[in-house]
Amino acid sequence: MALRMPLDPVTLEGHIVRLEPMSARHLDGLAEVAFDPDLWRWTIARPTDRGGLEAWMATAMANRAAGSELPFVTVDRASGRPIGSSRFMSIVPEHLRLEIGWSWVARDRHRSGVNREAKLLMLTHAIEVLGCHRVEFKTDSLNEPARGALLGIGATFEGIFRNHMVMPEGRLRHSAYYSVTDDEWPAVKAGLAASVDAAVQRRGSPPAG
Repeated sequence: MALRMPLDPVTLEGHIVRLEPMSARHLDGLAEVAFDPDLWRWTIARPTDRGGLEAWMATAMANRAAGSELPFVTVDRASGRPIGSSRFMSIVPEHLRLEIGWSWVARDRHRSGVNREAKLLMLTHAIEVLGCHRVEFKTDSLNEPARGALLGIGATFEGIFRNHMVMPEGRLRHSAYYSVTDDEWPAVKAGLAASVDAAVQRRGSPPAG
């Protein structure tokens, strides 16, 4: 068995967010929340204006057309407004694995349950629908908030890839790798679902179902 490629664009529905296949219609909404420099501090691409963001999105959608990535826009269900993005990438169909990366959320939605529900939706789709045995994540070894968040969703720290990437400022980045495997997914899923339910209840709206 292998993943059917390219991955079909799909909308993933949660209680707090909806993950929609990225399209040009999302540009205006993302441009309203995307230009906080801290959102891009640890990444290679660092869009600072509408043109830069449009180019970043165009690359993501070209990669989707080429079958190497599946980018999503994170949409707040209550308002219908885009508040971030994430994607499937580093897809290895024959070994049933992929990476979740390029994840960012508007600063005013940090610690709101948005990131955890987005990860819950993407992990569920990757493991339960696509049949992945492994979903991996990587981040700059210096990015302590992201490393803590990955542990918080139940991912396992695997080690450091030293001198892994050259950053725009010329710094050599060491990348910290994490993963969730299919055998540990039931426990990870239960913890993530409980965390999302708690976030929904804090918002004053009981979870559906």
